[in-house]
Amino acid sequence: MNNMKGVIVPLLVVMSLMFIWNLSRNINDILIPHLKRACQLTDFQSSLIQSAFFGGYFLLALPVGQFIGKYGYKAGMVTGLLTASIGAFLFFPAADTRYYPLFLGALFIMAAGFTFLEVTATPYISILGAPERASSRLSLASAVGSIGATIGPFVGSRFLLHATEVPTTTVAQFSPDQLASYLNSEAQLVKMPYLSLAGLFIVIGLLLIFIRLPKIEEGTGGGTSIRSVLRFRHTVLGALGVFCYLGAEVGIVSFLIRYAKSSGIPGLTEQSAALFITLYMALVLVGRLAGAYWLRRVNPSRMLAFCAAAAIILIAISMTTVGYVSLYAMSFVGLFTSVMYPILFTLSIKELGIYTKTGSSLIIMSIVGGAIVPPVMGLLSDSFSIKQAFIVPVLCYVYLVYYAKAGHVVKQPLVA
Repeated sequence: MNNMKGVIVPLLVVMSLMFIWNLSRNINDILIPHLKRACQLTDFQSSLIQSAFFGGYFLLALPVGQFIGKYGYKAGMVTGLLTASIGAFLFFPAADTRYYPLFLGALFIMAAGFTFLEVTATPYISILGAPERASSRLSLASAVGSIGATIGPFVGSRFLLHATEVPTTTVAQFSPDQLASYLNSEAQLVKMPYLSLAGLFIVIGLLLIFIRLPKIEEGTGGGTSIRSVLRFRHTVLGALGVFCYLGAEVGIVSFLIRYAKSSGIPGLTEQSAALFITLYMALVLVGRLAGAYWLRRVNPSRMLAFCAAAAIILIAISMTTVGYVSLYAMSFVGLFTSVMYPILFTLSIKELGIYTKTGSSLIIMSIVGGAIVPPVMGLLSDSFSIKQAFIVPVLCYVYLVYYAKAGHVVKQPLVA
């Protein structure tokens, strides 16, 4: 693997997959306000979009890891793309019936496919090259994914949200037939973007069959159950760190449009408010590009502590201010969350050796934070206010400060 020519093509392939799944995943942030309107949901109910999606990671990460251990990384990538295409196709009947559980089922199946891609891609990039540069490679790959994450909300807002909204007072005056017609027309808007994604997944999956990727062996022997990595304190605490990191990020972007609309800024529509999600993800991209450079020169744990503290300060500023100051402060959180995942991942799987795949599955399972934190925020929003709901991400980043300071230290030696 020291031959750079043998590494570049596989890295480009995996990075392209990261672009595709991040683009698709971040359309969910637009889907939340859209289906909230089309299916007439509460904040809590609409947040279940993220629960269905990230819940798939939690339930399937371990069996997917075992599948990859048996059949290899390439088989995992192809299987993931074809599975995701099935979920995307299901948006067609979901739109026709406007049945919310069917939307959630479609998202769950898409997440199943993306679980294959993520369980495959992250450790593949981590191992494909010099170990001391793993954080840097992951940060660069994450930057490529962030391009998709930045484009996703913008494209989704153009398909699913309106430049000129129908006022809620007007909707309230619709007759039952007019309301049904209006809601059905809203639901139909999901067909084109998701059927396009389904076709894209199939094409890339078929092409990938004919692309040669090097096989990577991490060794044999040892247990493959989750219990085999629970002895590693830094891995368990790192998994909780990923739970908090992703839960906070997903919670913020899930309710950022709702948060912006509650600011009372005159003329701010859902489509224009979606630009703050695009800004958030663009700043994640900037941070990951910078991280690919700085993580070669700065201690990763210190970088994590600094970024988590900065995120806490920015959310506090946002919660105590109003108008555009509040929205820009919240959007700039993305800059400091940008390098958190590659740092957390590499710190968590450090010195796992033959347990790396299982440890990676545990970390991917921790993405369930994206399924749990948004509903908690939704409940707080429904019960109190959307602004108060953002105390939850603050608590998540407080934990990350602890992990960066003490939780990441490897105290349990590897047992062969």
